[in-house]
Amino acid sequence: MSVSVSLRDVYKAFGEVKVIQGISMEIAAGEFVVMVGPSGCGKSTLLRMIAGLEEVTSGEIAIDGHVVNNVEPKDRNIAMVFQNYALYPHLSVHDNLAYGLRIRGLTKGDIEVRVRKAAATLGLDEFLDRHPRELSGGQRQRVAMGRAIVRDPQVFLFDEPLSNLDAKLRVQMRAELQALHHRQETTTLYVTHDQVEAMTLAERMLVMNQGRAEQIGTPDEVYTRPATTFVAGFIGSPPMNLIPGCVETDGLILATSDGARVRLPRRFEALAGRELLLGVRPEHLEICAQADAMLSPEIDFVELLGSDLLVYGNLSTAKTRLAARVAARLNASLKGRRVVVPMRYDEEHMHCFDLKSGKRIEL
Repeated sequence: MSVSVSLRDVYKAFGEVKVIQGISMEIAAGEFVVMVGPSGCGKSTLLRMIAGLEEVTSGEIAIDGHVVNNVEPKDRNIAMVFQNYALYPHLSVHDNLAYGLRIRGLTKGDIEVRVRKAAATLGLDEFLDRHPRELSGGQRQRVAMGRAIVRDPQVFLFDEPLSNLDAKLRVQMRAELQALHHRQETTTLYVTHDQVEAMTLAERMLVMNQGRAEQIGTPDEVYTRPATTFVAGFIGSPPMNLIPGCVETDGLILATSDGARVRLPRRFEALAGRELLLGVRPEHLEICAQADAMLSPEIDFVELLGSDLLVYGNLSTAKTRLAARVAARLNASLKGRRVVVPMRYDEEHMHCFDLKSGKRIEL
Protein backbone atom coordinates (compact mmCIF):
# COMPACT_ATOMS: atom_id res chain seq x y z
CA MET A 1 0.00 0.00 0.00
CA SER A 2 1.39 3.41 -1.02
CA VAL A 3 1.55 6.21 1.53
CA SER A 4 2.18 9.95 1.55
CA VAL A 5 5.47 11.57 2.58
CA SER A 6 5.62 15.05 4.13
CA LEU A 7 8.64 17.32 4.52
CA ARG A 8 7.89 20.17 6.90
CA ASP A 9 10.50 22.93 7.11
CA VAL A 10 13.33 20.39 7.20
CA TYR A 11 16.84 21.56 8.11
CA LYS A 12 20.13 19.68 8.34
CA ALA A 13 23.43 21.07 9.55
CA PHE A 14 26.85 19.51 10.10
CA GLY A 15 28.26 21.81 12.75
CA GLU A 16 28.17 25.32 11.27
CA VAL A 17 27.59 24.05 7.73
CA LYS A 18 23.92 24.22 6.70
CA VAL A 19 23.26 21.45 4.19
CA ILE A 20 19.44 21.47 4.00
CA GLN A 21 17.77 24.85 4.54
CA GLY A 22 14.07 24.66 5.24
CA ILE A 23 12.58 22.35 2.61
CA SER A 24 8.83 21.69 2.70
CA MET A 25 6.95 19.41 0.31
CA GLU A 26 3.90 17.16 0.30
CA ILE A 27 4.33 13.93 -1.69
CA ALA A 28 1.10 12.11 -2.47
CA ALA A 29 0.63 8.37 -2.09
CA GLY A 30 1.85 6.59 -5.23
CA GLU A 31 3.58 9.68 -6.62
CA PHE A 32 6.98 9.55 -8.38
CA VAL A 33 9.02 12.58 -7.28
CA VAL A 34 12.53 13.30 -8.52
CA MET A 35 14.97 15.41 -6.51
CA VAL A 36 17.39 16.97 -8.98
CA GLY A 37 20.26 19.39 -8.67
CA PRO A 38 24.05 19.72 -9.03
CA SER A 39 26.52 17.74 -6.95
CA GLY A 40 26.65 19.03 -3.38
CA CYS A 41 23.17 20.61 -3.37
CA GLY A 42 21.96 18.30 -0.56
CA LYS A 43 19.60 16.00 -2.46
CA SER A 44 21.19 12.73 -1.29
CA THR A 45 21.35 14.04 2.28
CA LEU A 46 17.64 14.82 2.14
CA LEU A 47 16.91 11.31 0.84
CA ARG A 48 19.01 9.77 3.62
CA MET A 49 17.08 11.81 6.19
CA ILE A 50 13.82 10.36 4.85
CA ALA A 51 15.38 6.89 5.10
CA GLY A 52 16.51 7.55 8.67
CA LEU A 53 20.22 7.29 7.84
CA GLU A 54 20.78 10.95 8.79
CA GLU A 55 19.26 12.80 11.73
CA VAL A 56 17.00 15.80 11.19
CA THR A 57 18.42 18.98 12.74
CA SER A 58 14.98 20.63 12.81
CA GLY A 59 11.61 20.26 11.13
CA GLU A 60 9.56 17.12 10.61
CA ILE A 61 9.48 14.18 8.22
CA ALA A 62 6.20 12.24 8.20
CA ILE A 63 5.33 8.99 6.44
CA ASP A 64 1.63 8.14 6.17
CA GLY A 65 0.90 11.03 8.53
CA HIS A 66 3.22 9.75 11.28
CA VAL A 67 6.30 11.79 12.21
CA VAL A 68 9.34 9.51 11.85
CA ASN A 69 12.17 11.78 13.01
CA ASN A 70 13.02 9.38 15.84
CA VAL A 71 11.95 6.13 14.15
CA GLU A 72 14.71 3.64 13.24
CA PRO A 73 15.26 3.01 9.49
CA LYS A 74 14.18 -0.64 9.81
CA ASP A 75 10.82 0.47 11.24
CA ARG A 76 9.96 3.02 8.52
CA ASN A 77 8.86 0.41 5.94
CA ILE A 78 10.96 1.98 3.20
CA ALA A 79 13.41 0.40 0.76
CA MET A 80 16.46 2.17 -0.63
CA VAL A 81 18.45 1.48 -3.81
CA PHE A 82 21.99 2.87 -3.79
CA GLN A 83 24.30 4.07 -6.56
CA ASN A 84 26.84 1.28 -6.00
CA TYR A 85 24.28 -1.60 -5.99
CA ALA A 86 25.45 -2.82 -2.52
CA LEU A 87 25.13 -6.52 -3.46
CA TYR A 88 26.72 -9.36 -1.50
CA PRO A 89 29.40 -10.72 -3.89
CA HIS A 90 29.52 -14.18 -2.30
CA LEU A 91 25.76 -14.76 -2.61
CA SER A 92 23.78 -15.77 -5.68
CA VAL A 93 21.15 -13.46 -7.14
CA HIS A 94 18.49 -15.60 -5.44
CA ASP A 95 20.17 -15.29 -2.07
CA ASN A 96 20.79 -11.56 -2.51
CA LEU A 97 17.07 -11.12 -3.05
CA ALA A 98 16.17 -13.39 -0.14
CA TYR A 99 18.72 -12.19 2.42
CA GLY A 100 16.73 -9.27 3.87
CA LEU A 101 13.59 -11.38 4.10
CA ARG A 102 15.41 -14.07 6.07
CA ILE A 103 16.69 -11.44 8.50
CA ARG A 104 13.09 -10.30 9.02
CA GLY A 105 12.07 -13.87 9.86
CA LEU A 106 9.75 -14.67 6.95
CA THR A 107 9.01 -18.32 6.26
CA LYS A 108 10.86 -20.14 3.51
CA GLY A 109 7.66 -20.41 1.46
CA ASP A 110 6.90 -16.68 1.69
CA ILE A 111 10.48 -15.84 0.79
CA GLU A 112 10.38 -18.04 -2.30
CA VAL A 113 7.11 -16.51 -3.50
CA ARG A 114 8.43 -12.95 -3.12
CA VAL A 115 11.78 -13.73 -4.75
CA ARG A 116 10.19 -15.45 -7.75
CA LYS A 117 7.71 -12.63 -8.19
CA ALA A 118 10.41 -9.93 -8.07
CA ALA A 119 12.64 -11.90 -10.45
CA ALA A 120 9.77 -12.24 -12.93
CA THR A 121 8.95 -8.53 -12.66
CA LEU A 122 12.55 -7.54 -13.43
CA GLY A 123 13.43 -10.27 -15.93
CA LEU A 124 15.92 -11.97 -13.60
CA ASP A 125 14.50 -15.51 -13.70
CA GLU A 126 17.41 -16.96 -15.66
CA PHE A 127 20.04 -15.27 -13.48
CA LEU A 128 18.95 -16.48 -10.02
CA ASP A 129 21.84 -18.95 -9.72
CA ARG A 130 24.51 -16.49 -10.85
CA HIS A 131 26.73 -14.32 -8.64
CA PRO A 132 27.02 -10.52 -9.06
CA ARG A 133 30.42 -10.80 -10.77
CA GLU A 134 28.74 -12.79 -13.56
CA LEU A 135 26.21 -10.03 -14.32
CA SER A 136 26.32 -6.87 -16.41
CA GLY A 137 25.90 -3.44 -14.81
CA GLY A 138 22.26 -3.27 -15.82
CA GLN A 139 21.55 -6.74 -14.44
CA ARG A 140 23.23 -5.85 -11.13
CA GLN A 141 21.09 -2.73 -10.90
CA ARG A 142 17.97 -4.82 -11.45
CA VAL A 143 19.05 -7.14 -8.63
CA ALA A 144 19.47 -4.09 -6.37
CA MET A 145 15.97 -2.97 -7.35
CA GLY A 146 14.70 -6.50 -6.73
CA ARG A 147 16.02 -6.46 -3.17
CA ALA A 148 13.86 -3.38 -2.62
CA ILE A 149 10.79 -4.85 -4.32
CA VAL A 150 10.73 -8.09 -2.30
CA ARG A 151 10.33 -6.08 0.88
CA ASP A 152 6.99 -4.73 -0.41
CA PRO A 153 7.75 -1.30 1.10
CA GLN A 154 5.44 1.68 1.39
CA VAL A 155 8.11 4.00 -0.08
CA PHE A 156 10.94 3.42 -2.58
CA LEU A 157 14.06 5.61 -2.30
CA PHE A 158 16.53 5.68 -5.21
CA ASP A 159 19.91 7.42 -4.83
CA GLU A 160 21.36 8.01 -8.33
CA PRO A 161 20.89 4.33 -9.27
CA LEU A 162 21.78 4.71 -12.96
CA SER A 163 24.89 6.87 -12.76
CA ASN A 164 27.28 3.91 -13.17
CA LEU A 165 25.64 2.72 -16.41
CA ASP A 166 26.48 3.68 -19.98
CA ALA A 167 24.18 6.01 -21.93
CA LYS A 168 22.29 3.30 -23.85
CA LEU A 169 21.70 1.23 -20.74
CA ARG A 170 20.48 4.28 -18.81
CA VAL A 171 17.77 4.80 -21.44
CA GLN A 172 16.71 1.15 -21.09
CA MET A 173 16.72 1.29 -17.29
CA ARG A 174 14.67 4.50 -17.27
CA ALA A 175 11.99 2.69 -19.28
CA GLU A 176 12.12 -0.24 -16.85
CA LEU A 177 11.81 2.08 -13.86
CA GLN A 178 8.75 3.75 -15.38
CA ALA A 179 7.17 0.37 -16.10
CA LEU A 180 7.96 -0.81 -12.57
CA HIS A 181 6.34 2.26 -11.04
CA HIS A 182 3.20 1.81 -13.14
CA ARG A 183 2.94 -1.80 -11.94
CA GLN A 184 3.77 -1.21 -8.29
CA GLU A 185 2.24 2.27 -7.84
CA THR A 186 4.48 2.71 -4.81
CA THR A 187 5.44 6.18 -3.58
CA THR A 188 8.89 6.81 -5.05
CA LEU A 189 11.56 9.42 -4.32
CA TYR A 190 14.42 9.45 -6.79
CA VAL A 191 17.66 11.44 -6.58
CA THR A 192 19.69 12.36 -9.65
CA HIS A 193 21.92 15.12 -11.01
CA ASP A 194 20.90 14.15 -14.56
CA GLN A 195 18.19 16.49 -15.84
CA VAL A 196 17.20 14.02 -18.59
CA GLU A 197 16.43 11.37 -15.96
CA ALA A 198 14.49 13.94 -13.97
CA MET A 199 12.43 15.15 -16.93
CA THR A 200 11.59 11.65 -18.21
CA LEU A 201 10.86 9.91 -14.90
CA ALA A 202 9.25 12.53 -12.67
CA GLU A 203 5.58 13.17 -12.10
CA ARG A 204 6.84 16.13 -10.07
CA MET A 205 10.32 17.53 -9.54
CA LEU A 206 12.08 19.17 -6.61
CA VAL A 207 14.88 21.29 -8.09
CA MET A 208 17.51 21.91 -5.41
CA ASN A 209 20.36 24.39 -5.12
CA GLN A 210 22.62 24.83 -2.08
CA GLY A 211 20.20 23.03 0.20
CA ARG A 212 17.16 25.03 -0.87
CA ALA A 213 14.15 24.22 -3.01
CA GLU A 214 14.42 26.42 -6.11
CA GLN A 215 11.21 25.09 -7.64
CA ILE A 216 8.67 22.30 -7.14
CA GLY A 217 6.46 21.33 -10.07
CA THR A 218 5.79 18.98 -12.96
CA PRO A 219 8.54 18.61 -15.58
CA ASP A 220 6.48 20.71 -17.98
CA GLU A 221 6.02 23.50 -15.41
CA VAL A 222 9.71 23.53 -14.51
CA TYR A 223 10.80 23.62 -18.15
CA THR A 224 8.27 26.08 -19.55
CA ARG A 225 8.02 28.42 -16.53
CA PRO A 226 11.28 28.26 -14.54
CA ALA A 227 10.94 30.13 -11.25
CA THR A 228 14.56 31.35 -11.13
CA THR A 229 17.59 31.80 -13.34
CA PHE A 230 19.16 28.78 -11.62
CA VAL A 231 16.33 26.53 -12.79
CA ALA A 232 16.42 28.13 -16.26
CA GLY A 233 20.13 27.42 -16.54
CA PHE A 234 20.09 23.95 -15.00
CA ILE A 235 17.10 22.40 -16.77
CA GLY A 236 17.52 22.18 -20.53
CA SER A 237 20.41 21.23 -22.83
CA PRO A 238 21.78 23.57 -23.97
CA PRO A 239 20.52 25.71 -21.10
CA MET A 240 18.32 28.75 -21.54
CA ASN A 241 20.03 31.83 -23.00
CA LEU A 242 20.05 34.62 -20.39
CA ILE A 243 20.75 38.10 -21.74
CA PRO A 244 21.40 40.83 -19.12
CA GLY A 245 20.51 44.43 -19.81
CA CYS A 246 18.37 47.45 -19.02
CA VAL A 247 14.99 48.13 -20.61
CA GLU A 248 15.07 51.51 -22.33
CA THR A 249 12.49 54.17 -21.49
CA ASP A 250 10.14 53.22 -24.31
CA GLY A 251 10.19 49.62 -23.09
CA LEU A 252 10.90 48.17 -26.55
CA ILE A 253 14.70 47.72 -26.45
CA LEU A 254 16.93 45.80 -24.04
CA ALA A 255 20.32 47.53 -24.01
CA THR A 256 23.27 45.47 -22.75
CA SER A 257 26.17 47.13 -20.94
CA ASP A 258 28.45 46.73 -23.97
CA GLY A 259 26.14 48.18 -26.59
CA ALA A 260 24.11 45.27 -27.94
CA ARG A 261 20.43 45.97 -28.49
CA VAL A 262 17.62 43.41 -28.39
CA ARG A 263 14.08 44.16 -29.54
CA LEU A 264 11.37 43.47 -26.95
CA PRO A 265 7.63 42.75 -27.19
CA ARG A 266 5.18 45.59 -26.48
CA ARG A 267 4.29 44.22 -23.03
CA PHE A 268 7.78 45.17 -21.79
CA GLU A 269 6.69 48.82 -21.65
CA ALA A 270 5.73 48.23 -18.01
CA LEU A 271 9.39 47.45 -17.20
CA ALA A 272 10.94 50.60 -18.70
CA GLY A 273 14.15 51.55 -16.87
CA ARG A 274 14.47 48.19 -15.09
CA GLU A 275 17.53 45.91 -15.16
CA LEU A 276 16.66 42.32 -15.99
CA LEU A 277 17.62 39.10 -17.69
CA LEU A 278 15.84 38.13 -20.90
CA GLY A 279 15.54 34.34 -21.17
CA VAL A 280 15.11 32.44 -24.43
CA ARG A 281 15.58 28.70 -24.93
CA PRO A 282 17.71 27.64 -27.94
CA GLU A 283 14.77 25.95 -29.69
CA HIS A 284 12.80 29.19 -29.58
CA LEU A 285 15.36 31.13 -31.62
CA GLU A 286 15.15 31.05 -35.40
CA ILE A 287 17.11 32.57 -38.25
CA CYS A 288 15.13 35.25 -40.04
CA ALA A 289 15.33 38.14 -42.50
CA GLN A 290 17.31 41.16 -41.35
CA ALA A 291 14.15 43.31 -41.22
CA ASP A 292 12.58 40.91 -38.70
CA ALA A 293 15.66 40.50 -36.52
CA MET A 294 15.36 40.92 -32.77
CA LEU A 295 19.04 40.14 -32.15
CA SER A 296 22.08 39.43 -34.32
CA PRO A 297 24.72 37.15 -32.78
CA GLU A 298 28.04 36.38 -34.44
CA ILE A 299 28.19 32.59 -34.89
CA ASP A 300 31.55 30.99 -34.12
CA PHE A 301 30.79 27.30 -33.50
CA VAL A 302 28.26 24.73 -34.71
CA GLU A 303 27.35 21.16 -33.68
CA LEU A 304 25.48 18.85 -36.02
CA LEU A 305 23.04 16.59 -34.13
CA GLY A 306 21.46 14.73 -37.01
CA SER A 307 18.15 16.47 -37.66
CA ASP A 308 19.15 19.54 -35.63
CA LEU A 309 22.03 21.97 -35.64
CA LEU A 310 23.23 23.75 -32.51
CA VAL A 311 24.82 27.09 -33.29
CA TYR A 312 26.78 29.08 -30.72
CA GLY A 313 27.80 32.71 -30.89
CA ASN A 314 28.34 36.02 -29.14
CA LEU A 315 25.73 38.72 -28.92
CA SER A 316 28.26 41.46 -28.25
CA THR A 317 31.89 42.31 -27.60
CA ALA A 318 31.42 41.35 -23.94
CA LYS A 319 30.88 37.76 -25.09
CA THR A 320 27.25 37.33 -24.10
CA ARG A 321 26.97 33.75 -25.30
CA LEU A 322 23.95 32.47 -27.18
CA ALA A 323 22.92 29.02 -28.39
CA ALA A 324 20.23 28.28 -30.96
CA ARG A 325 18.76 25.00 -32.19
CA VAL A 326 18.02 25.28 -35.92
CA ALA A 327 17.41 22.99 -38.90
CA ALA A 328 20.36 20.79 -39.91
CA ARG A 329 19.98 21.89 -43.57
CA LEU A 330 21.62 25.20 -42.57
CA ASN A 331 24.86 23.39 -41.72
CA ALA A 332 26.66 24.23 -44.96
CA SER A 333 25.90 27.96 -44.72
CA LEU A 334 27.04 28.32 -41.10
CA LYS A 335 29.89 25.85 -40.63
CA GLY A 336 33.50 26.85 -40.82
CA ARG A 337 33.17 30.62 -40.81
CA ARG A 338 32.27 33.47 -38.49
CA VAL A 339 29.07 35.12 -39.62
CA VAL A 340 26.55 37.54 -38.10
CA VAL A 341 23.13 35.94 -38.29
CA PRO A 342 19.82 37.80 -37.81
CA MET A 343 17.51 35.93 -35.43
CA ARG A 344 14.11 36.33 -33.85
CA TYR A 345 12.66 34.62 -30.79
CA ASP A 346 9.21 33.23 -30.17
CA GLU A 347 7.50 35.86 -27.99
CA GLU A 348 5.19 33.24 -26.48
CA HIS A 349 8.21 31.42 -25.06
CA MET A 350 10.15 34.42 -23.83
CA HIS A 351 11.12 34.59 -20.13
CA CYS A 352 12.04 37.48 -17.90
CA PHE A 353 13.98 37.47 -14.61
CA ASP A 354 15.05 40.12 -12.10
CA LEU A 355 18.75 40.83 -12.55
CA LYS A 356 19.56 40.92 -8.82
CA SER A 357 17.32 38.26 -7.26
CA GLY A 358 17.17 35.93 -10.27
CA LYS A 359 13.44 35.42 -9.68
CA ARG A 360 10.93 35.19 -12.50
CA ILE A 361 9.05 38.34 -13.49
CA GLU A 362 5.48 37.75 -14.62
CA LEU A 363 4.21 39.99 -17.41
